[in-house]
Amino acid sequence: MTPAFILVCGILILGKWIAQMALEWINQRHVQANANAIPPALSDTISPDTYAKSRAYTLAKSRFEMVDMTWSAMVLAATLFSGALPWFYGAFQRIAGSSVWAGAAFLVAVGVCLSVTDLPFEWHAQFHLEERFGFNTTTAATWWLDRVKGFLLALVLGYPLLVLILKLAAWLGAAWWFWAWICMAAFQLIIMIVAPVLIMPLFNKFTPLPEGSLRERLLGLGERAGFRARDIQVMDGSKRSRHSNAFFTGLGRFRKIILFDTLVNQLEPVELESVLAHEIGHYKKGHIPKTIALSLGGMLAGFYLVALLAKADWFLRGFGFTPGDIVPALLLISLLAGLVTFWISPVFHSLSRHHEYEADAYAASLMKQTQPLITALRKLNEKNLSNLTPHPFYSGFYYSHPTLLERETALKQIAPAP
Repeated sequence: MTPAFILVCGILILGKWIAQMALEWINQRHVQANANAIPPALSDTISPDTYAKSRAYTLAKSRFEMVDMTWSAMVLAATLFSGALPWFYGAFQRIAGSSVWAGAAFLVAVGVCLSVTDLPFEWHAQFHLEERFGFNTTTAATWWLDRVKGFLLALVLGYPLLVLILKLAAWLGAAWWFWAWICMAAFQLIIMIVAPVLIMPLFNKFTPLPEGSLRERLLGLGERAGFRARDIQVMDGSKRSRHSNAFFTGLGRFRKIILFDTLVNQLEPVELESVLAHEIGHYKKGHIPKTIALSLGGMLAGFYLVALLAKADWFLRGFGFTPGDIVPALLLISLLAGLVTFWISPVFHSLSRHHEYEADAYAASLMKQTQPLITALRKLNEKNLSNLTPHPFYSGFYYSHPTLLERETALKQIAPAP
């Protein structure tokens, strides 16, 4: 790697790391400054013990994130600066050849090697941090099995897709990047359809919501909203964690409403109804296609950039590779992308938070009241020990959802809670 590239990449890696550390530090200080002051709007629902525990959880996660992000920056710097990548690529080609099959295998091998470096941190997060605060419910066997399944899925689905992309680059010349994007976009849409049926059941058990008043209530809500789902299912989220969630998955007639079993146990029927109304709001407001379009637009730009940089002598030579080779160009863009997207993440998170406000407003309109959703959000924040007082800069960079107080304030401006 040339000195100029070491300098530029070093500045990018160091700049991101300094910003991440600064954000964690100011957020820690902000949380500690509010240690003895439960937000007045929540003083009647959040106990001092729960508030203290949520702050402790926030600070513990923050300290862990600082270590994890430092390690990630070190691994990335070592990967880029040591010359290991061009050496490994050359050795791989001497053994496996230079076919597209070998190139795709190289990309998979590098991905596996880099993911292995994260395993100790993932283990600590699950079996120490989450365990300490009472969230972990998984076993070591389940944890390892999840990762083996994830690796096999990546191999079965990702490897052929990489081969196809490399073949398109070999067949189509300068226009390969556009057709590679078309194939990748089609693949992602297909996965969205088949994942609820073929992939998600590999990790979790899904059972239909039992017949009864709750099922009738939720289906009735969908009918009022003009939202027809194929089924309402309960996922055994408690198998791994006490955190809770709800979402719908799939497209068109394959759409399903998914409720975590922990959520069903934590909320009252009218609160569950309001949460589902919020999720339906995302659908009715067109947030899903907008998000997909934004993602596909970013992917298109990424493929175009790979096509440009694969032909740029200065780029691949700067990292120790031979110009014109699409394989290292794909790898390097994937490694460097996070150094750029980190700085524009507040823009995308701002859009996501706007979508959440719109979905909340839709839920309030559909329910004709705000109190059930407010109560549900309070319970979820309490059960998940969410940070109630993040620093605005921190939430801007990392929060895809508004804080509890921000959502409550917006809801109360829609209509007074009865």
